[in-house]
Amino acid sequence: MKSGERRNEILQALAAMLEQPRVEKTTTASLAQRLGLSEAALYRHFASKAQMFEGLIGFIEETLFTRINRILSERLRGVEQAESTLALLLAFAEKNPGMTRVLLGDALIHENERLQARINQILDRVEATLRQSLRLAVSGGELTSDLNTSALANALLCYVLGRWQQFAKSGFQRLPLSGWEQQWALLCPHAPPRPS
Repeated sequence: MKSGERRNEILQALAAMLEQPRVEKTTTASLAQRLGLSEAALYRHFASKAQMFEGLIGFIEETLFTRINRILSERLRGVEQAESTLALLLAFAEKNPGMTRVLLGDALIHENERLQARINQILDRVEATLRQSLRLAVSGGELTSDLNTSALANALLCYVLGRWQQFAKSGFQRLPLSGWEQQWALLCPHAPPRPS
């Protein structure tokens, strides 16, 4: 197996282990056992477990922002951008339960602090993107000019974090997208209806 393929296999196995709701700490020994490898074999591909988590975080960041950038380029209305961005974040978590634990920091509690700092940077970028979309909505007349876009962007991010938390703490039973359309109407009640 080529090195890049083995690295991907290791990252996929780590993400799958994080999907187990009751796993507190993922060890390199348990990861190696799952893959049928020695711990030394893991370390031929990653210098440390922190580097494995960095690989997962890199995947999350690239996936989310590739899709968010597509949303920003394809949707001209700011409200649509914000709504689609939130729906993307919820759908990503629903499809990737293990990654949700990384995004929440649950999987990083016993790991290097720089990993949580990277997650914080990703969340800050998401909030900045939401703020930009809401400002576009205000300037385009979709939302009232007195709207505090910073406060609303933060509230929307907090909503996403709450849905992720609910998903993870329920053992991945309470799906993030459940009731999404009704909740969006509550989150952004002054948004104009979608064009038919």
